[in-house]
Amino acid sequence: MTASISHRIDLPRRDQRDPAMWCGIIAAAFFFAVLHRLGIPSKPMFDEIHYLPAARRLIDLSARLNPEHPLLAKQLIAWSMQAIGDTPFGWRFPSAVLGGLGLWAMMRALWWASLSRSATILFGLLLATDFIWFMMARIALLDMAMGGFMALAVWQWALAWRNPSGKVSAARSHLLLTGVFLGLSLGAKWNGALLVPLPGLLFVLNRWQALKGRRAGLLWSSAGAGPVPGMSVIEAAVWLGAVPLVVYFATFIPAFFYAVDPLSPAKLIHWQEYMLQLQDSVKKPHTYMSRWWQWMANIRPIWFLYENVDGAQRGVLMLGNPFTMLAGLPALAFCLWDGVKGDRLRLLVVAAYVLLVGFWAINGKPVQFYYHYMLASCFLMAALALVLAEWWDLGLRWPAKVTLVLAFGMAIGFYPIISAAELPAKNSYLDYTWLNSWK
Repeated sequence: MTASISHRIDLPRRDQRDPAMWCGIIAAAFFFAVLHRLGIPSKPMFDEIHYLPAARRLIDLSARLNPEHPLLAKQLIAWSMQAIGDTPFGWRFPSAVLGGLGLWAMMRALWWASLSRSATILFGLLLATDFIWFMMARIALLDMAMGGFMALAVWQWALAWRNPSGKVSAARSHLLLTGVFLGLSLGAKWNGALLVPLPGLLFVLNRWQALKGRRAGLLWSSAGAGPVPGMSVIEAAVWLGAVPLVVYFATFIPAFFYAVDPLSPAKLIHWQEYMLQLQDSVKKPHTYMSRWWQWMANIRPIWFLYENVDGAQRGVLMLGNPFTMLAGLPALAFCLWDGVKGDRLRLLVVAAYVLLVGFWAINGKPVQFYYHYMLASCFLMAALALVLAEWWDLGLRWPAKVTLVLAFGMAIGFYPIISAAELPAKNSYLDYTWLNSWK
């Protein structure tokens, strides 16, 4: 979801006004929907049982818990506990904030990448109703911190490529922020690591194309060549390569002050190797483990919660929107076809999706979960929005209208089981588990 691979600055047509107000309205509505009943359940659900104790240890720095993951997301939970209170609302508030900010940033990224008002608005509505982004914004896991910061990075990346002001200083600021947010995303959880090198690699590719394959000046020349005229590859490597690494390692600073076995600069690299070993050591089968093809087919969700709690039977079924998760798959095929014919934005959306899903298909990690699909599903919704918006702008509007009706219809119908609402009976899960694999 970055801008067209070109150093030319394109501004929106008069009939494609910046939908910033709509982006704000959609993100605000989503944020307040997330806040509703955020403190329920009043007990930890799913993997909150791992991250809440780790966050508490970051408050008192007494011990190291959950060492297989970076610290930032747990640190955010710890700061929220200190500021708001060690309560369910306090645990989950950072995810809620980054969910709202991330939705805003995703929309803004697609706007600057495509300059399509209809695609931007459709994308925001589809992502807000895809279930996954909503539920991950309502639980104290690490994923929304990773995803929210990645969304902010993609937004700044798209702004740097589009560079509407035409000033090198503005593009430099956007690339610096891209690097900062990439580092913060990596410092929250490693799941977005495959996207971290993409801005730098595409910068080199853009420069190569702008120079028409000439090696001379590829690295150091900064004049008259894209994607940011006035900026060399070496300078871009600082913002998109060095800055993310510095920010990522800086997120480990609290570990230098542990009372027991504190980290030190000399141990920092070794600690990354140890974290990787711990990640690969999880081999015990889990009830809700799944595989990449099951994520794409939306057939193996996770029950974050299903029990009598807070005075009622409640549940949280971590499932994708039954309509849009499947409708996005043919949209990917359409985008791939257009990408092969020269639409580089659509090709990039497909490539990012394939990269994120393909990693889990080949990495050999035995225990995987549906929430690992979160980032990939964002590109899935982007592909669907781009295809529907193209048809909309050509006057074929019924596909977008039908899609939105079904997307919102599913969101409203499943809302009780994705938001821990009070359910009428102990077996109410049968109303939502349409497939045996959902039970």
